[in-house]
Amino acid sequence: MTEWFVYMIEATDCSLYTGITTDVERRFSQHQSGRAGAKYFRGRNPESVVYIEGGHNRSTASVREAQIKKLSRERKLALVAGVKV
Repeated sequence: MTEWFVYMIEATDCSLYTGITTDVERRFSQHQSGRAGAKYFRGRNPESVVYIEGGHNRSTASVREAQIKKLSRERKLALVAGVKV
């Protein structure tokens, strides 16, 4: 069974992007190159991966991604800082 990850990337404009993947490093490279990256990064550039959460299957990763996307910026930053949200 393939492990899925939920991740957050900080962009150069200090915004946070949340996504899911089976390979965070590969996905970050795709976002950086602009090829096969998210539309979110048209007009802004990915700077660094600031959060990774593993141990998911495809379904639970999608659910967790949706939960994180609903959080306020302050709560997302708390999650990045290691505070359980």
